[in-house]
Amino acid sequence: MENKNTKQLALWVLGFVALVAIFGNLKPSSQKADIPYSSFKRYLHEGRLADVRVQPDLIRGKYKASDGAIQGFKTIPLPDPKLVEDLEAYHVQDFQGEPDRSWMTGILVNIGWVILFFGLWWFFFIRQVQVGGRQALAFGRARAHLVDEKAKQKKTTFADVAGCDEPKEELQEIVEFLKNPDRFQSLGGKMPRGVLLYGQPGTGKTLLARAVAGEAGVAFYSASASEFVEMFVGVGASRVRDLFEQAKKTPPAVIFIDELDAVGRHRFAGIGGGHDEREQTLNQLLIELDGFEQNKGIVLIAATNRPDVIDPALLRPGRFDRQIHVPIPHLKGREEILKVHARGVKMEADADLSLIARRTPGFTGADLANVVNEAALLAARRRKEAVSLSELDESIERVMAGPQKRSSLMSEKEKRVVAYHESGHALVAKLLPETDPVHKVSIVSRGQALGYTLQLPTTDKVLTSKTEILNRLAVLLGGRSAEELIFAEITTGAADDIAKASSYALKMVTEFGMSEKVGPLSLKKPDQEVFLGRDIVQKGSYSEKTAQIIDEEVKRIVLEAQQRARELLAKHKQILDSMAAKLFDKEILTGEDIDGILKAGAPA
Repeated sequence: MENKNTKQLALWVLGFVALVAIFGNLKPSSQKADIPYSSFKRYLHEGRLADVRVQPDLIRGKYKASDGAIQGFKTIPLPDPKLVEDLEAYHVQDFQGEPDRSWMTGILVNIGWVILFFGLWWFFFIRQVQVGGRQALAFGRARAHLVDEKAKQKKTTFADVAGCDEPKEELQEIVEFLKNPDRFQSLGGKMPRGVLLYGQPGTGKTLLARAVAGEAGVAFYSASASEFVEMFVGVGASRVRDLFEQAKKTPPAVIFIDELDAVGRHRFAGIGGGHDEREQTLNQLLIELDGFEQNKGIVLIAATNRPDVIDPALLRPGRFDRQIHVPIPHLKGREEILKVHARGVKMEADADLSLIARRTPGFTGADLANVVNEAALLAARRRKEAVSLSELDESIERVMAGPQKRSSLMSEKEKRVVAYHESGHALVAKLLPETDPVHKVSIVSRGQALGYTLQLPTTDKVLTSKTEILNRLAVLLGGRSAEELIFAEITTGAADDIAKASSYALKMVTEFGMSEKVGPLSLKKPDQEVFLGRDIVQKGSYSEKTAQIIDEEVKRIVLEAQQRARELLAKHKQILDSMAAKLFDKEILTGEDIDGILKAGAPA
């Protein structure tokens, strides 16, 4: 847009200059005289003129000054029919007339300016219109980015993807289809038309799609679903058609559409009617996947974080034949991912990636890549030659809680409150069974937190018991309970803990069936996870009486967890005092430090 405005401004400036020049040349030329015509006649009568040249609008030549010097002159002629006779009569030498070429010169100059003006006008205006016309015609063209994996010296393969063995096995068959389709067609098999990759953000869905093209050595067309939708109805459908037409020119090929839910959501969601442009784009995509024309050698791979909102017509067999879940990596997968991202990073001998993998449960591939990158940046900031275990540990905390804010000043009273708050979390976590081990406790601010207690599970968990959730609630409310016990006052520091505890308790009652009073029922409130307008108009699946029971149960669970934490802290108050004092002095306590405090027991 800025380049376009600059061109238009230059056009108007040049046009203005050209018009000024043209009108300037059309005006009669004005010559400046050195001497008046009367002086010229007097010099003529005195015989002092020589080499006179006469033009209709100018007489110039030379004359002899009073001191004998020869000087040039110019004068404007007046109507004088006897001028030539006087020149001959007074014996002026070498006088001659010159043809008047001013009109011819003016015409040529003016024609030249006109040509220049129209040339500039054509270059900036007509050419711009032509380019705009081509852009208008290309408005419906697909904006997919083509990555030719055949021409790439280093292509993406399954070796670059770690931590998702099962999805790679599923996609390996797609690679075989693309590399050798005759092998399957000879048995009557058909190539899958669509593969939907779904999972949490950062699990490697895009990387998997690119690895399929790299393994098969085929063209890879990458686009985001949001690129198809425009304010003009029909543009998205046109771009979908164009994308498949481009892919048909280079078969076999892989088309990858990221964030499919941008165009693949349920049609007519409820309030407000449907979105014509998005729905037409979706309809065209359905036709291309399973229409009258067979797209031989073309596989569509799509990715989404919300498979629950995808239109059922997309998910049926014949369109997206395969639906592959890309999970969060487990322990072994996290270690493999860390090794992939650490290939180009210098590591010290103590940088044990298996230990980092154990300390990062729940991290996605993108999170682990960020951990390695943050560790490398920290090592460079500290002028180190290689990345050590300390930088990797620090980077884990940076990813989880944000960078340290040592410049954040707290008063002695606030620092003491935060020390007791975090010590309350850590002590309750240590005293309760079936809780994750405490790795570190800190009162150094990170992100928005004034302090934090870092718990890291020893193993990956698929299931969580009711006892574990209740213990987790008690740990979350341990900080608030410590403040009440020691200071007989509460602060705003427990806001995030209370929000998490309330969320856990609500899920226990409405989703997990862990409330005896409510029973094993799945009760979802209408205001939870609203999808467009459809869920707003849906009535709740339970009565107002049941809603009141749910509120009472949530409150009961949270208050019981708080009472449990308060009783534990009151029973071990001296240990709490000792832990808070050491945390106040050192600002950071490791898991080993906390174990030492517990073994020492109450101070003497």
